[in-house]
Order: sequence, then structure tokens, then C-alpha cells
Amino acid sequence: MDWHLLGLSFITVFLAELGDKSQLAAIALSGANAKFPRAVFLGTIAALILASFLGVIVGEGTAQILPAQYAKAIAAAGFAIMAVRLLWFSAEESESIE
Repeated sequence: MDWHLLGLSFITVFLAELGDKSQLAAIALSGANAKFPRAVFLGTIAALILASFLGVIVGEGTAQILPAQYAKAIAAAGFAIMAVRLLWFSAEESESIE
């Protein structure tokens, strides 16, 4: 096993997930269901594991079909499109509010 890659993956996902909406949802659920914090913990862990598993499977399949350079270019284009759409619609919404 590549321990460096394991550690890098752990740190990256841990920092990316820290304080995101899924963590806030877990806080809200555990607050609303204070009698069953273990159930909330196990449910959120299972969801994160499943989401990570699906990401790894899709990533592995994509890596077998596309060269890494193309996959990175597609991802970069997708993020750029999302950024432009966010900026565009944010500007339109702020103008319509005023």
C-alpha cells in the first residue's frame, strides 16, 4: 500500500469536508435527534464512504478511457463554466433586487 498516497488522500478529503454543508447537516440532525447521536454519526459516515467510493470508481473508469491530460482539461473547462455561470447569474440577481 502506498502510505504517502493514503495520507495525502485523507488530508485532502478531511480539509475539503471540514465545515461544509454535509457537516452542518450532521450537526442539525444530531441537534434535532439528541437521543441518537450514534445513528447520525453512522449515517453520515456511511454516506461519505459511499460518495467517496463512487468518486473513486468513476475516476478509475475515466482514467482507463481518457488520458489524464484530457480528463484534467475537461474538469478545468467544467469548473470554468460553473464559475462564469455563478458570476453571470449573481450579477443578474443583484441587479433585479435593486
